Amino acid sequence: MSATVSPLAPKSYPDMPAVKGLRMATAAAGIKYKNRTDVLLMVFDEPASVAGVFTRSKCPSAPVDFCRANLANGKARAVVVNSGNANAFTGVKGRASTELTAKSASEAVGCDVGEVYLASTGVIGEPLDATKFAGVLGDMQAAATGDFWLEAAKAIMTTDTYPKVATRTADIGGVTVTINGIAKGAGMIAPDMATMLSFVATDADIAPAALQALLSEGVGPTFNSVTVDSDTSTSDTLLLFATGKAEGQVRVETADDTRLDGFRTALNDLLKDLALQVVRDGEGARKMVEVTVTGAENDAAAKRIALSIANSPLVKTAVAGEDANWGRVVMAVGKSGEMADRDRLAIWFGDVRVAIEGERDPAYSEAAATAVMQQEDIVIRVDIGLGQGTATVWTCDLTKEYVAINGDYRS
Repeated sequence: MSATVSPLAPKSYPDMPAVKGLRMATAAAGIKYKNRTDVLLMVFDEPASVAGVFTRSKCPSAPVDFCRANLANGKARAVVVNSGNANAFTGVKGRASTELTAKSASEAVGCDVGEVYLASTGVIGEPLDATKFAGVLGDMQAAATGDFWLEAAKAIMTTDTYPKVATRTADIGGVTVTINGIAKGAGMIAPDMATMLSFVATDADIAPAALQALLSEGVGPTFNSVTVDSDTSTSDTLLLFATGKAEGQVRVETADDTRLDGFRTALNDLLKDLALQVVRDGEGARKMVEVTVTGAENDAAAKRIALSIANSPLVKTAVAGEDANWGRVVMAVGKSGEMADRDRLAIWFGDVRVAIEGERDPAYSEAAATAVMQQEDIVIRVDIGLGQGTATVWTCDLTKEYVAINGDYRS
């Protein structure tokens, strides 16, 4: 955790109610960090429905492999998360570490190894000594409590400067349910079907297949639409749990059940909230950038163009320097590989149109464009002028601090 909190951090944290059926505890196991918690245990006293999405990286971590294998069971009793070590690219040792952790958790909680989920975040390629926290899981299980969300979020941070939490309520068939979530992430952020690490729980009673459909649909416009540095982590894991403990709620079996309409909206809103908190904590970030592309061939093309702009180091450094260099946006559109017509292109920084029909706007004002770039939250809009495709993605600026943080990350 950085000594200085991001200037884009939330000014306050929401009051996080307990989710019935879930207890949590944290511990300081000394995996990498001194004098801070680095292990989180989540306990479901009765089996909860579980859904998950994971990194599409071809070099996934050992815990990602472990979770994917268990997800078919659809049930969760325990989750163990550690920070400081990703347990990725650790070969046979990595698998042994997940086996020891899962066995220790299953014994502590009194469940099957197939009902345990694991996640690790931190340095890639360093063997993880699971004995460091295997011994504390029993004590953690005994101490676990429902009212612990902010502490849980703190325990999973790496280069994050603040914990990321969000809460929503929804109505299912006349019953009010709670949805709570935490996330971590600040660098190596360009999720591909998942997020960095995020854990979301609800007291709703929803079958695993329906829960999975909701989650898979929900990540597209949220976690999969944010980028800090275009790098997809080996450890991306997003898990959603439903304890079924909301009083009086009838179990919902399918995702297309109309009783889930409000829940779907609330879940997607919570996922977006967490995703944007990650961007606002981008390593060294001083500015948040929203990139919207309209008029593309289709929505997928619009998203690829938007990501081309958002991931461009030249666009991001221009934002950091408060330079209204819209030519870099033209460059990023042109290299995206998607259909574009130079002479139909229009670009806005905030409400200031800077380019139209393939050239600088006749009414262009450098002062007005610069004023937009001096803001903390910047909107860049591009109209391709070809079709109906639209997409919005979010990123942050690229500063000297990003280089400093990542230049000595392992030391």
